[in-house]
Amino acid sequence: MSTASTQLPEGRYGRSADARADRTLKIAGAVLGAALVVLVAWFGYHYVAGSRISAEVIKFELSDRSVEAHLEVRKDADVDGYCTLRSQDETGKEVGRADFRFDGDATRIDEVVTLRTTAPGTTAELMGCHAG
Repeated sequence: MSTASTQLPEGRYGRSADARADRTLKIAGAVLGAALVVLVAWFGYHYVAGSRISAEVIKFELSDRSVEAHLEVRKDADVDGYCTLRSQDETGKEVGRADFRFDGDATRIDEVVTLRTTAPGTTAELMGCHAG
Protein backbone atom coordinates (compact mmCIF):
# COMPACT_ATOMS: atom_id res chain seq x y z
CA MET A 1 0.00 0.00 0.00
CA SER A 2 1.20 3.52 -0.69
CA THR A 3 0.57 6.68 1.29
CA ALA A 4 -0.54 9.91 -0.25
CA SER A 5 1.86 12.87 0.00
CA THR A 6 0.56 16.00 1.76
CA GLN A 7 3.04 18.35 0.07
CA LEU A 8 2.35 20.19 -3.16
CA PRO A 9 4.47 19.30 -6.18
CA GLU A 10 7.65 21.43 -6.11
CA GLY A 11 7.66 24.41 -8.52
CA ARG A 12 4.12 23.85 -9.72
CA TYR A 13 2.26 26.60 -7.86
CA GLY A 14 4.96 29.28 -7.36
CA ARG A 15 6.35 30.50 -4.03
CA SER A 16 4.22 30.17 -0.95
CA ALA A 17 2.96 33.25 0.87
CA ASP A 18 5.21 32.40 3.82
CA ALA A 19 8.37 32.58 1.69
CA ARG A 20 7.34 35.98 0.29
CA ALA A 21 6.57 37.29 3.77
CA ASP A 22 9.91 35.99 5.09
CA ARG A 23 11.80 37.76 2.29
CA THR A 24 9.90 41.01 2.90
CA LEU A 25 10.62 40.85 6.64
CA LYS A 26 14.31 40.20 6.01
CA ILE A 27 14.56 43.22 3.69
CA ALA A 28 12.65 45.46 6.11
CA GLY A 29 14.84 44.30 9.01
CA ALA A 30 18.03 44.96 7.05
CA VAL A 31 16.88 48.47 6.07
CA LEU A 32 15.83 49.35 9.63
CA GLY A 33 19.06 47.91 11.04
CA ALA A 34 21.17 49.94 8.62
CA ALA A 35 19.17 53.08 9.47
CA LEU A 36 19.76 52.49 13.19
CA VAL A 37 23.52 52.06 12.67
CA VAL A 38 23.67 55.31 10.66
CA LEU A 39 21.65 57.16 13.33
CA VAL A 40 23.87 55.96 16.18
CA ALA A 41 27.02 56.84 14.22
CA TRP A 42 25.66 60.33 13.46
CA PHE A 43 24.81 61.04 17.11
CA GLY A 44 28.16 59.64 18.24
CA TYR A 45 30.11 61.80 15.81
CA HIS A 46 28.27 64.97 16.81
CA TYR A 47 28.70 64.16 20.50
CA VAL A 48 32.47 63.78 20.13
CA ALA A 49 33.17 66.39 17.45
CA GLY A 50 30.69 68.93 18.81
CA SER A 51 32.28 68.96 22.23
CA ARG A 52 34.73 71.86 21.98
CA ILE A 53 35.20 72.13 25.74
CA SER A 54 35.80 69.27 28.13
CA ALA A 55 36.69 69.35 31.80
CA GLU A 56 37.02 67.28 34.92
CA VAL A 57 37.21 67.86 38.64
CA ILE A 58 40.64 66.65 39.77
CA LYS A 59 40.00 67.03 43.50
CA PHE A 60 37.95 69.12 45.90
CA GLU A 61 38.15 70.35 49.48
CA LEU A 62 35.12 70.97 51.66
CA SER A 63 34.42 73.65 54.24
CA ASP A 64 31.26 74.79 56.05
CA ARG A 65 30.17 77.38 53.47
CA SER A 66 32.15 76.56 50.33
CA VAL A 67 33.77 73.90 48.20
CA GLU A 68 37.12 74.48 46.52
CA ALA A 69 37.39 72.41 43.35
CA HIS A 70 40.51 71.88 41.24
CA LEU A 71 39.10 72.06 37.73
CA GLU A 72 41.04 71.05 34.61
CA VAL A 73 39.56 72.41 31.37
CA ARG A 74 40.61 71.47 27.82
CA LYS A 75 39.32 73.58 24.94
CA ASP A 76 40.14 74.88 21.49
CA ALA A 77 42.28 78.03 21.48
CA ASP A 78 39.58 80.23 19.95
CA VAL A 79 36.73 79.04 22.19
CA ASP A 80 35.35 80.86 25.23
CA GLY A 81 32.93 79.10 27.53
CA TYR A 82 31.84 78.16 31.00
CA CYS A 83 31.57 75.10 33.20
CA THR A 84 28.81 74.49 35.75
CA LEU A 85 29.65 72.98 39.14
CA ARG A 86 27.29 71.95 41.89
CA SER A 87 27.56 70.64 45.42
CA GLN A 88 25.15 68.46 47.38
CA ASP A 89 24.81 67.75 51.07
CA GLU A 90 24.78 64.26 52.58
CA THR A 91 21.05 63.83 51.85
CA GLY A 92 21.47 64.68 48.15
CA LYS A 93 19.98 68.17 48.39
CA GLU A 94 21.74 70.75 46.23
CA VAL A 95 23.46 73.35 48.39
CA GLY A 96 25.40 75.25 45.74
CA ARG A 97 25.63 75.75 41.98
CA ALA A 98 27.69 78.19 39.92
CA ASP A 99 29.06 78.80 36.44
CA PHE A 100 32.78 79.42 36.03
CA ARG A 101 33.87 81.24 32.88
CA PHE A 102 37.00 80.36 30.89
CA ASP A 103 38.36 82.40 28.02
CA GLY A 104 41.65 83.23 26.40
CA ASP A 105 43.91 81.40 24.01
CA ALA A 106 45.10 78.68 26.39
CA THR A 107 43.99 75.18 25.39
CA ARG A 108 44.45 73.70 28.87
CA ILE A 109 43.45 75.50 32.04
CA ASP A 110 44.11 74.26 35.58
CA GLU A 111 42.32 76.39 38.11
CA VAL A 112 41.02 76.09 41.66
CA VAL A 113 37.54 77.59 41.83
CA THR A 114 35.47 78.30 44.94
CA LEU A 115 31.81 77.31 44.97
CA ARG A 116 29.85 78.98 47.78
CA THR A 117 27.28 76.75 49.47
CA THR A 118 24.24 77.39 51.68
CA ALA A 119 25.12 74.44 53.95
CA PRO A 120 28.08 72.07 54.27
CA GLY A 121 28.48 70.22 51.01
CA THR A 122 29.83 66.72 50.50
CA THR A 123 30.49 66.76 46.74
CA ALA A 124 31.81 68.87 43.90
CA GLU A 125 30.13 67.67 40.72
CA LEU A 126 30.82 68.94 37.21
CA MET A 127 27.44 69.33 35.50
CA GLY A 128 28.89 70.21 32.10
CA CYS A 129 30.78 72.72 30.00
CA HIS A 130 29.46 74.82 27.15
CA ALA A 131 30.95 77.09 24.53
CA GLY A 132 29.70 80.63 24.40
